[in-house]
Amino acid sequence: MTAKPDILCIGSVVWEVIGRSGSVMRQGSDVPGRITRLPGGVAMNIAMTLARFDLTPALLTAIGRDPEGDELIAACTARGMITDTVYRSEDLPTDVYMAVEGANGLIAAIADAHSLEAAGAKILAPLSNGRVATPEAPFSGLAALDGNLTLSLLTEIAQSPLLGQADLRVAPASPGKAERLSPFVQSGRGTLYVNLEEAGLLCQTSFDNSQDAAAGLLKRGAARVLVTDGGSDATEGRPDGILTQTPPQVLVTRVTGAGDTFMAAHIAADAFGARPEDALRRALSAAATYVSGETPYD
Repeated sequence: MTAKPDILCIGSVVWEVIGRSGSVMRQGSDVPGRITRLPGGVAMNIAMTLARFDLTPALLTAIGRDPEGDELIAACTARGMITDTVYRSEDLPTDVYMAVEGANGLIAAIADAHSLEAAGAKILAPLSNGRVATPEAPFSGLAALDGNLTLSLLTEIAQSPLLGQADLRVAPASPGKAERLSPFVQSGRGTLYVNLEEAGLLCQTSFDNSQDAAAGLLKRGAARVLVTDGGSDATEGRPDGILTQTPPQVLVTRVTGAGDTFMAAHIAADAFGARPEDALRRALSAAATYVSGETPYD
């Protein structure tokens, strides 16, 4: 069995290529800026933040046996992550995410997670082969999942006894993949981290604020939700009540990865026993610091 992780991060680990400009952009804009290439993906972003909180994450993902994959594995290991749980494919390339951000926010993004999707349930092998757990001794700790996994795999995870005792934390990765989280709403499993648009997609409606969105998700069967709305109020919803706070107001210099940072900071606060109001406050503060550019992305 591999070294014992504090949390499993299951999902997208990729190279992120981000172009950022201080100019307001629209379709067809051609402006000066900076282009960076850094380790990323939802699972990776969450794992990096958790590692900064002195937690040890293990990655369950697919990374190719190509030079880009070797480099990515080395970057993950250097950041304190357990990587011998990663499925390394001989014939699938390492996935990539590409985005363009302007002064007016995210302009466009493409997530190429085809290798992760093709690998499917192979990434879950450590849950049954003894690296992390076995069917006789299932994993019972924290596990963060993202919507870059296929709907069929997410459905399997929501129902699988291999994670039946785990504390599941689930994020959609993007509004376009929000409905992949429906198995967790229907089964009443896990904690969902969504933004206002994603909450509306899951409820097949639209909401004016995070309070209404959290209440709507609980009504549909979700066990616990955290709904963010950019710089507006964020809400945690549980069957026993609703908690709403306003995030710190900061100058936004980057947006890609902000939701992942919020989620990871909240998970870490929970893991260290923070009260709900303190956990939400710490998560909002971490996300605000991140978007302001005050801390390094890597």
